[in-house]
Amino acid sequence: MSPVTNQTWQNWAGNQQAAPRRVATPHSADEVAAQIRSAADDGLTVRMIGTGHSFTGAAVAEGVLLRPTALTAVRSVDTENGLVTVEAGLPLHELNRVLDEHGLALANMGDIQEQTVAGALQTATHGTGRDVAGLASQVAALEIALADGTLVTCSREERPELFDAARAGVGALGIVTAVTWRTVPAFLLRAQEEPMKWDEVLSRVDEFEAANEHFEFYWFPHTDGCLTKRNNRTEGPAEPLSKFRYWLDDLFLSNTVFEGVNKVTHRAPSTTPFVNKISARALGARTYSDTSYKVFTSPRTVRFKEQEYAIPREELVPTLRELRALFAKKDWRISFPIEVRVLPQEDAWLSMAYGRHSAFIAVHVYHRDPHEEYFRGVEELMTAVDGRPHWGKLHTRDAAYLEKTYPRFGDFRALRDKLDPDRRFANPYIRQIFGD
Repeated sequence: MSPVTNQTWQNWAGNQQAAPRRVATPHSADEVAAQIRSAADDGLTVRMIGTGHSFTGAAVAEGVLLRPTALTAVRSVDTENGLVTVEAGLPLHELNRVLDEHGLALANMGDIQEQTVAGALQTATHGTGRDVAGLASQVAALEIALADGTLVTCSREERPELFDAARAGVGALGIVTAVTWRTVPAFLLRAQEEPMKWDEVLSRVDEFEAANEHFEFYWFPHTDGCLTKRNNRTEGPAEPLSKFRYWLDDLFLSNTVFEGVNKVTHRAPSTTPFVNKISARALGARTYSDTSYKVFTSPRTVRFKEQEYAIPREELVPTLRELRALFAKKDWRISFPIEVRVLPQEDAWLSMAYGRHSAFIAVHVYHRDPHEEYFRGVEELMTAVDGRPHWGKLHTRDAAYLEKTYPRFGDFRALRDKLDPDRRFANPYIRQIFGD
């Protein structure tokens, strides 16, 4: 492992950049720990990146940037107990492939699988679910390199306080080097996707959530059009989309055409309402069944910037109505649909769903479009109902606000003081959300 200098980095969306003092690619957890000790000797901070799918500065490294590309081993697969240990840099799509080969699966996922397992976990990636929560609730143990250069493991039985704090720790307590997942037997999901009008969706949200294992919907701003998605387990046999339908819907319409649409609205924002009406009609109803991760996730090639907040579930419909009313008052021209998901409560201290049944509202803009005014207006709505920002998605909240909405935030900061008093893992974003 030979550190190099003068390398720059930017995230997937292109809105975050870093010019670290040096870059290294550790090949083992011991080498990660050695890099931390070396950084301490030189008075440098250290961060490990993932694949750059966070829109915040979570991965920005000012001192030492660690690349996870050599930390991708599958250490063990215990099919009897469903416990699978993999290294931090393994991409989720590779984890899904390995699990499927052994007849296993994650019980719930977000909608992309490009992130590293550690990156997705540390930012509390969640998906949507009635009974099964996000990634932080599917972890059995973590291996972490701490600021003093030691390697420790934690679980519900061993260092439980660190386990509850670090499962969604944004890399502030240490560098996760391996994750042990608590998986379930592989299963098929039946997906039912159906266009629906705004008023019907909002009047039936409770019904749809209660009746389906996984429910979400998208609203196309400036229109009455929504796309609902209901995923439920099925015994099979699998009836996947034909290759042509997959190409047409998921690759051509949702990505190639959508990229073109956003280029048009970027140059001529006034066309957005008209274009959105066409987009809302373009994706029709479809039903199919397939391996769970193939239904949970979709390809995403159109680059964007995103903000997402978790709010108390009971505030969902009133907040959505206020959000739509804002579109009537503001001069916003938004081409991306707004995504709505739900989740049961979680117990990881910094999960956005900690201690409460939660609804998630995500807003996006094309990566070349300005986002500040739109995101600020939405954020004001979300914070008015005790909203919690997604750690990997754009927001302006600081420690003073976050301490009021996360019951264990003070405990997290106290643990950080104990484990990283010299702030070895700090960067501008970490200082923003946790304080100095």
